[in-house]
Formats: sequence, C-alpha cells, structure tokens
Amino acid sequence: MNLQQLRIIREAARCNYNLTEVANTLYTSQSGVSRHIKELEDELNIELFIRQGKRLINMTEPGLELVVIAERILNEINNIRRLSTSFSNKDEGSLVIATTHSQARYILPNIIKRFRTQFPLVNLIINQASSEDIAKMLLSGEADIAIDKQKMESHSIVTYPFYRWHYAVIAPKNHLLANEKQVSLDMLNALPLITYRKGVYPRNSIDSTFFSAGLSPNVILNVQDSDVIKTYVEAGMGIGILVDKMFDPQQNPDLVKIDSAHLFPSHVTWIGLKRYQLQRNYVWHFIQLCNDALSIDKIKAQALSSENKVDMIEYQI
Repeated sequence: MNLQQLRIIREAARCNYNLTEVANTLYTSQSGVSRHIKELEDELNIELFIRQGKRLINMTEPGLELVVIAERILNEINNIRRLSTSFSNKDEGSLVIATTHSQARYILPNIIKRFRTQFPLVNLIINQASSEDIAKMLLSGEADIAIDKQKMESHSIVTYPFYRWHYAVIAPKNHLLANEKQVSLDMLNALPLITYRKGVYPRNSIDSTFFSAGLSPNVILNVQDSDVIKTYVEAGMGIGILVDKMFDPQQNPDLVKIDSAHLFPSHVTWIGLKRYQLQRNYVWHFIQLCNDALSIDKIKAQALSSENKVDMIEYQI
C-alpha cells in the first residue's frame, strides 16, 4: 500500500468514479490509475469498487470505509508539511475564502475589517462562486474557508453556524403594501413577485411555504442574486422576496423592507473547513469573529474530530 493508491481512492470518490478525470487530477495515466486500484484490491483481498463491465459505478462498503481513512491519512500528511508554516510566522500568510457575492458584499465587510485590525499581515482573498462550486473549492484546496447559506454535506467538511436569517419582503416606498404593518401569504400571492430562481437554495423553502398553504405564487421574474431582485423592484416590476440581511435601507432609500419572518421558516448560514486539517492561528480566529459563541477550543476540536456531534450544539445565532 502506498500514498498514491490512497490518493487515487480519494479522487475516485470525488470524481464520481471517472478514472480519466482521476488521472488528470493526479497528473498520471488512466492505465496507471487502474493498475494501482487492482494492486490495492489484491493486497487487501477485497473489492473496493462496484463495476459494470470495466466501468466503476460505485464503491463497496469497505471501499467507502477506506475513503474516510484515506482522507484522514492524506490530511495528516499535509498537516506535517504545514507544521513549519503554521508554527513559524503564525500571524502572517494568506487566507482564501470561497463564498457567494451576497455574503461578500453584505455580511463579511465588518468581519474582515475587524480581522485586518488583528492580523494586518494576512493577505485576504475572496473567491466569489456559486453554492455548487463553494464546497468543491474547499475540498480541492483552492479555499481555506467556505461560507454559504446551504450547509455543505460532506464527511470531509466540518461546518459551524454563522448566523440565522429570515426572508423579507421589499416594495417601493409608494406601493400600497409599504403601509401594511404585517403581510400575509394571501396578500403576496395576489401580487407579481420577484425572487430567486429555481435551483438557488433559498427558493425551495419559498415555494414550499406557498404550496403548503394551497397557493401558487405569481413569480414573474426569477434571478440569481439579491441585488438583481432589488433592481427590478425599484423599477416597479413587482414585490421582492429576499434574504433579510441582503437589504440595506441606506443603499436602497427608495425601497422599504417588510418583515416576513412569521411567514417563512428561518435558516442558518454555515462556515466550512476541511476536516482533519491543521490550520494557521488566524483561520481559527476568523471563524470566531464570525460567531463569537464559538470558542477557539471548540472550533479546533470539531475540525480535528471525526464526530459531527458538536454540530448539534445550540449556538447563539
């Protein structure tokens, strides 16, 4: 057994068992990948993959167990390599954050300002991406921290609660709805709505709330981003439904926000780290700045543990 075999097992799971993609990722040949898999299966005397002809289509139960072990071993080896940089120059280096445009614009500025005060020698990089790509960037090593409205579901990622959010209704100041102290689903159902497109995480719970009440909302415009929702509401095309924290009355003085927390369920935005990976001191501190209910010890313990139990602790968000 060798490290290259473990890398191949890990990448096979990540690449949905496409050996050509595994070979490209590891800068080797497909025949070499196949040979390593066969040699490892012969050595362990078990089948790691379910096959359909010559194609790999899934992993066997021992194969899935091996992926978890391989991930841990490879991360520990990476931790050894990171030791020198982690314990010398603890407070300087780079921090790459993968997140959405809305998080980068509305949520992170004050946190990053505080972080820069504490760690002025750290070079910050924000990579804006879709929810689909954020977790991939974290797993591939392109990002140190991932932040998204949707919880990242992977054993290789440990998540921390960042903040709780609700939906808000926005309308032009001269709209009749702007004078209502509290809106109902029936009121909204009778109006042209502008909100997130289907497939974008927040949209699912909006639809399910209306449908559970036996209503079919008139969504005339489906968009990707909160800023676009506000643009078209300002143009008088309809009423907007968006994440409450993505609205700033100072930036949009012609719009009003109408609280609708009583209509829709609340949600949590999450911070993700790669599990088992040793981090520089400032990475732990950045997460604590995001949620001061998290202690550095708790953050580290959860990141370096194989258990997800800490996720269930009720943090003050």
